[in-house]
Amino acid sequence: MLLVVMKVNSEKERASPLCMKALASRGRLDTVSQQMAFHPQYLESFLRTQHYILYMDGPLPHHYRHYIAIMAAARHHCSYLVSLHSAQFLRVGGDPLWLQGLEAAPPRLQQLDHINKVLAHQPWLTAHSHIQALLKPGEQCWSLAELVQAVVLLAHCHSLCSFIFGSASETDTAPTLRVPHGTPPGYCLCDAANGNTALPPTERTPRRRSLDSSCELTCLRERIQKSQEEKERKGDPILHSHTLLHIDAEEEEEEMMCSTDPSRFVTDPDFGYQEFARREEDHFQVFRVQDYSWEDHGFSLVNRLYSDIGHLLDDRFRSVASLPSPHDPDLKRAIWNYIHCIYGIRYDDYDYGEVNQLLECGLKLYIKAVACYPDSTKNSLCPLPLTPLKASEKVHVNLLVMEARLQAELLYALRAITQYMIA
Repeated sequence: MLLVVMKVNSEKERASPLCMKALASRGRLDTVSQQMAFHPQYLESFLRTQHYILYMDGPLPHHYRHYIAIMAAARHHCSYLVSLHSAQFLRVGGDPLWLQGLEAAPPRLQQLDHINKVLAHQPWLTAHSHIQALLKPGEQCWSLAELVQAVVLLAHCHSLCSFIFGSASETDTAPTLRVPHGTPPGYCLCDAANGNTALPPTERTPRRRSLDSSCELTCLRERIQKSQEEKERKGDPILHSHTLLHIDAEEEEEEMMCSTDPSRFVTDPDFGYQEFARREEDHFQVFRVQDYSWEDHGFSLVNRLYSDIGHLLDDRFRSVASLPSPHDPDLKRAIWNYIHCIYGIRYDDYDYGEVNQLLECGLKLYIKAVACYPDSTKNSLCPLPLTPLKASEKVHVNLLVMEARLQAELLYALRAITQYMIA
């Protein structure tokens, strides 16, 4: 296991050991990190946050954390994450019987199933009554601190599924063809009036191999080094790895994937994303950021109930927003606000006409599919981007999708917790 404590230090010590260790020493995890390594400054922030959630101090025991990650990834049929966390679950002492399926897990973990399902597919349904039910006094009740860590972990894994499938990093060798749940991904909120909802036939993006050659490692090391040198010139504090425990061959063998069927951990498999703007039977109120925002409300609440995680998450949001882009900076905002829009979150000070002006139909279809139906990208029903994006630009788009979705889920969950606390 990697134990990493990040702190500010002299300019001679840099963050590259953390990135290189994480990238070079762990089998299939390299596939995901390799994609993010196009943007090393963001990768550093992502790895630091993920490590803190899974391994550092927190109210939840480590085997619970990995099992919750399995539950979250299973909602999107992400065999890669389910298998990875199944192996880690066993390594930290988890009961192998729990991997037989959700019904084999303790009732306390089973109680998370509903909020896991809702956050993954229709987060606007999250209500303070769900929070109340989990915190209700009893033998199987959750503490508020435990629930906050669980919610952060669920949202983290849901959004990571979007990145994994969008980057073609999912490692299934023979994916099954299935129609995605709910509204078909071909329906584009901003183009429906124009009839632009056809699904063009596409081929799956070829998988990239693991990061294992010395040439690739050298190139990646140079990119990370360059990123850190640029931060030094700007006067930014340099983060470095304070402690890196040696990973020997025995631990690397333990890091191997544990093949597990995701469907074992899924109840109500037909529950999926439904178009927020087209639900006539239920009139859900639009989530207005002016009433509840990450900066003014979510950050302080989560940081108070789960120490330091607010700062780590905020750094991720800021890192992805500050990534250099050859395109109009308004494009990044359009992508972010479009994702929030399809999850029912609106900004009163934003002109949503810019979404149609800046995002062509093919790109919007891709963004919506990756955000709302990530597992559908494994088959030909998902429209891939029609614009000729460079690899780094496509990764940039996938990072924006992941972080915007992460923040959307957190906003709904934290608002429900706030409502419970003041009720």
